[in-house]
Amino acid sequence: MLVVISPAKRLDWTERALETTTPDFQEDAIRLARSARNLTLGKLKALMGLSDDLARLNRERFRAFEAEPGPELTRPAALAFAGDTYQGLEAGSLDAEELAWAQRHLRILSGLYGVLRPLDAIQPYRLEMGSRLKTRRGENLYEYWRDELAQALNDQGEALGTDVLINCASQEYFGAVPLRPLKLRVVTPQFLEDKGDGKGPKIVSFFAKKARGAMARFIIQNRIVEAEAIRDFDSGGYAWQQDLSTPERPAFLRPYPTA
Repeated sequence: MLVVISPAKRLDWTERALETTTPDFQEDAIRLARSARNLTLGKLKALMGLSDDLARLNRERFRAFEAEPGPELTRPAALAFAGDTYQGLEAGSLDAEELAWAQRHLRILSGLYGVLRPLDAIQPYRLEMGSRLKTRRGENLYEYWRDELAQALNDQGEALGTDVLINCASQEYFGAVPLRPLKLRVVTPQFLEDKGDGKGPKIVSFFAKKARGAMARFIIQNRIVEAEAIRDFDSGGYAWQQDLSTPERPAFLRPYPTA
């Protein structure tokens, strides 16, 4: 089984005593960082809807981006990202064997790096997949990555001997993976909240993001290799709902948190 999640805008740059690996698309990241560093502050601000301060921060990050960064400039991807999904993943509390399993089975889709393993060394950046960064390959990052993401996932699925991909990424990121060349069966869990107001279960973005990370953690810690086995997921009070599910979109429901 292969699992994919999205990156995060917020970073945690705490030093980690972990051996890191080199991203498979390191050369692409270098080229994209060079394209982004050439943007004016105004264009970079407009590209991702940033404030002035964030635009300046990310301009400096792209200007400081190194082709061959030393370990002092990088952090392992799964521990460097610090958004809602990573609150659910809690990669920092995984033990060595769990991290090793995650390194083989978990992938992070990235606008800058394409596809990352948990221990891949990344430099600080912010570049959403939906950004309309113009390059020689096209008008945006979807056009830049084209079939490369699908091929990378196909290759890893083949290496693992699996034909199943559990999609715990957002639509913005998984939408960059073209489905036609993707050989893996895609299963996308849905995480729903029941507010008890008679309007039926709803997806609440904040909770769904955290639950996607928790699902990835559940798969890692239980070494799950069969799609049906994720139905046992119960973190945070969620439970699989057969009547709301399809094989490709299993639904997990819980009462809406009141505190």
